[in-house]
Amino acid sequence: MIKHGSYREYQRYLCNDCDRTFNDKTGTIFAHAKIGLDKLLFAFYSLLRFNTSIRQLDAEIDVSYRSLRRRVEQFARTLDAPDISLVGPVEIDEFYVSAGKKGRERDQESRSHALSKRGRGTYEWDKLPVVTLIDCGSGQRYVVPAKSADEATVRLLLDTREKESLTVYTDGFRAYDPLDDDEGFHRESVIHGDGEYVDGDAHVNTCESHASLARRWLSPHRGVSKDKLTAYLRPLQLRRRILRKPGREALKQIVREVL
Repeated sequence: MIKHGSYREYQRYLCNDCDRTFNDKTGTIFAHAKIGLDKLLFAFYSLLRFNTSIRQLDAEIDVSYRSLRRRVEQFARTLDAPDISLVGPVEIDEFYVSAGKKGRERDQESRSHALSKRGRGTYEWDKLPVVTLIDCGSGQRYVVPAKSADEATVRLLLDTREKESLTVYTDGFRAYDPLDDDEGFHRESVIHGDGEYVDGDAHVNTCESHASLARRWLSPHRGVSKDKLTAYLRPLQLRRRILRKPGREALKQIVREVL
């Protein structure tokens, strides 16, 4: 490998084996970006540290909103999906996010009917369930969007357990009822409808607290497309890991996560 001129302000190199050139940004999410590297790093850091909206970042660094949104969404997609491995006991609960076809042409009437529909939502009705898992054994927290809140979704998430029998704390939602007859789980529940919120160690209060943080995380974006909800929630996992770190260390971890 030898130096071979420059690309903008970056050193370009020539590979002696393949005879191709590259620079420090080649093969990363920063490659071919028209936005400067310093502005992109500032945008990613502000998004994670301060939950700054893309519209506000657009005003702060004076770049095209469309270009910045594309880079932020690419950054979010680059983050690895959470590797769920449950030690237990585990709290599990769900909340619902109204998300439709923001940013795409509509092929049907307005989705206002879905937002006013009573009951628990689904992907088709533009009211997506988001499952919150709190692993009390490892301290890990997971926020996982789903297409529906049913028994299959619950089992899919809980089957990542490390032990043969997993203690699960739930509320009275019927999707958790089949766990009572499964030897692989020990379910303890609280029935909110009966005014019961804590029964010994059993509660879902931590799930509800984390769900409120997830709602607050999404609120600056003024609505998210349901096809991009997963990508917008992934940075929330990273935000929790860098929350207590000094600025320089937090920025280094952000860069490591996307390289």
